[in-house]
Amino acid sequence: MAPQPTRRDRWLALGLLLAVLSVLYLLIVHPLWTQPMLAVQAQIDSLQERQQRIDIQLQQAPQVAQRLQQAQQALAEQPGFMNEASAELATSRLVQRLEEAARQASPDNRSCAISDRSPLPADTTGRFVRVAVQVRLRCGMSEWMTVLQTLETGTPQLRVDRLDILASAAAPEAGAGLDVNFELSGHLRPGVAAPAPEANHAR
Repeated sequence: MAPQPTRRDRWLALGLLLAVLSVLYLLIVHPLWTQPMLAVQAQIDSLQERQQRIDIQLQQAPQVAQRLQQAQQALAEQPGFMNEASAELATSRLVQRLEEAARQASPDNRSCAISDRSPLPADTTGRFVRVAVQVRLRCGMSEWMTVLQTLETGTPQLRVDRLDILASAAAPEAGAGLDVNFELSGHLRPGVAAPAPEANHAR
């Protein structure tokens, strides 16, 4: 008659079975099943989180679009931009502003006179289209200061750049005193179409 297994033998056999099962799990089940399932679950969690962010952005889209429209409208209403609908009209307006400033400084056109005004090609490289006119004046000192103040303090806001002032050798009746060269420029409102390349050289 075979001896009956003792309680210790049964616990030892159970321990060996658990050890074998653990080894099988680590060698077969974990790499072939558990790890892929964990990776799939991580991908699912990542996609769910991404979907939540997209849903939040879609919900906020109307508010974002409204704020963008308000910002664009506020930008377009700023007094610094020229109101003209094209670069050509804006350039003509620059010339008119220049003539008005010179006439205000010297109504008789004797102590301040425009000797040259040449439109420059519109500059579309910046955020806003820039139009400019190359100007040459012969003015007395006080008349020139009046012209400068009139141009830079009016509406829309204009800029005087590349200023070059020399003593003028012209006769007093021709506006003697200073020979002033500068660029008078302004910016078009956002949304105004830039001129075609061939139109840039129009005079």
